[in-house]
Amino acid sequence: MSGENDNAYEALIQFLYRAPVALIQLQKDGGIEMLNPMASQLLMPLSQDGDLLNFFEVLQPYAPELRPLCHNFDPEQGLICEGMRIAVHGHQPQHTDSPAVLSLGLLKVDGNRLMAVLLDATHEVEREQRILASRLASAARLDALTQLPNRAGALDLLQKMVRRTRAASGDHCAVLFVNFDRFKQINDTLGNEVGDQVIVLVAERLRTTVRANSRPPGKRTSAEVAARVGGDEFAVLLDGLDDQRVVARIATRLLERLSEPYRIGNHELTCTFSLGVVVLDEDVRDADDLLRDAAIAMAVAKAEGGDRIELFRRQMRDDALLRGGLESDLRHAIERGELYTVYQPVVGLLAGGKFAPAAGVEALIRWRHPVRGVVGPVEFIGIAEDCGLIGAIGEYVLDMACRDFVRWRQHLGARAPQLLAVNLSRAQLSQEGLCHKVSAILAASGMAPEQLQLEITESLAAQGKDIQQQLLRLKALGVKLALDDFGTGYSSLSSLHLLPVDTVKIDRSFVTLAGTSRHHEVLIEATVKVARSLGMNTVAEGIETAEQAAVVYAQGCDKGQGYLYSRPISAAAIEEWLSERTGG
Repeated sequence: MSGENDNAYEALIQFLYRAPVALIQLQKDGGIEMLNPMASQLLMPLSQDGDLLNFFEVLQPYAPELRPLCHNFDPEQGLICEGMRIAVHGHQPQHTDSPAVLSLGLLKVDGNRLMAVLLDATHEVEREQRILASRLASAARLDALTQLPNRAGALDLLQKMVRRTRAASGDHCAVLFVNFDRFKQINDTLGNEVGDQVIVLVAERLRTTVRANSRPPGKRTSAEVAARVGGDEFAVLLDGLDDQRVVARIATRLLERLSEPYRIGNHELTCTFSLGVVVLDEDVRDADDLLRDAAIAMAVAKAEGGDRIELFRRQMRDDALLRGGLESDLRHAIERGELYTVYQPVVGLLAGGKFAPAAGVEALIRWRHPVRGVVGPVEFIGIAEDCGLIGAIGEYVLDMACRDFVRWRQHLGARAPQLLAVNLSRAQLSQEGLCHKVSAILAASGMAPEQLQLEITESLAAQGKDIQQQLLRLKALGVKLALDDFGTGYSSLSSLHLLPVDTVKIDRSFVTLAGTSRHHEVLIEATVKVARSLGMNTVAEGIETAEQAAVVYAQGCDKGQGYLYSRPISAAAIEEWLSERTGG
């Protein structure tokens, strides 16, 4: 029996000696009573003076919390810690093979003894770090809301498409850039939560529609990937296409699918999108360039009214570069005095083709570019809105126009214009301090509020409650409001009473056809009648012939504006024009 015990004890000692983990028996104060060779191997490089007398002292530089942790463990026995990571890398540079991280398990055996298990956790930590880095890299390339690849992920995939070796024929790559036409309006009117839900639905439609367009088995391996590359911007990457013509079919299918109504709670939303398409050619070898060209084509589609597809052409890139140059120049245009106003008379319509010349003027902005000459507002107002300059430009125009108006009143007396009309942009109407700025400009110029008419487009006036509230605040200042380009936007005669405006300006497209189209005559007549019933004035825009003037007068229009009376002219020319027509 004694021999069996001796053999068992010998076996235990051999196990402890050969165990691939460090085993240490120590006293409660940390004094080491017994340790196996692996423990010596792990602990010796950590010892400051080369001895292994006290476990806590050896690990003090790396785990100072260890001694108080054991001291404060009240139970008579039990597990004090398990898998405790101790970083020791860099503390013993002379031992290049030493572990960087140890894993410690500590057991209280009784009131006087502890057992420690120590492992080299360096490789485990490195593996965890690699896994974490891989997951972070994947997350960094994934859009959290839609779970589609984000811009970085899309560019990675696109770069692989661009650089891969292509077959001699029937192996094409294309990018579709997709953008909401009026996504901001959804957020402004229904809230960001609804906007996010729409984004998710759009992403799912892109994902499923692209998948539905995949080619059947047996064809060359292809890739169709949808990605979210911006707030309301998506990209669709197509690779391995047998025929370039299939790109147009996929784009058309996407536009049709995306344009179907979206059901969000009680809301049914119909959205439109602009698509830009670019097909890889031999000159493009950079993913950023390809995505940029697709975005340029999308911007052209949006500028053309949206809800359409545009195929990229190199001229578009040149135009975009020119636009970028104009933006840079525009930032200096105000301080250099390059912006100026011209004015188009608004006349009172009278019988027999006569008119009252002093009814009013509309201020229009122009830019005297040092290289390109006179630049019209169509070319730079959109740029000013996009780059945040429209507010400063709008204030500049309003200030100049008000000062000119006051000067006319001083010089011409009763022959001076009775009303000054100035356009407001979408960005200006969204400014919180707009009313304060208008009031300050009026006060500085000495102009009465009721002599100023601020004009907004019909489509802008029909938008959300924020716009309506801003219009009401402007009305409270005493200024007049006009609805510009009526007949081209979202409102209708039945909703005209909901808009706080004083004047309705009938769009030139109706006036131009009034002399030849009975349909347009009826539309003008109906607009005038509804406006009058609401106490509003009417102005016919774009009158170019005496026949058009006679028609709009016969339909009861109060005022007219157009080349028949005058083109837009300078402030000084306005005085001459009025003097000639009023006998001054």
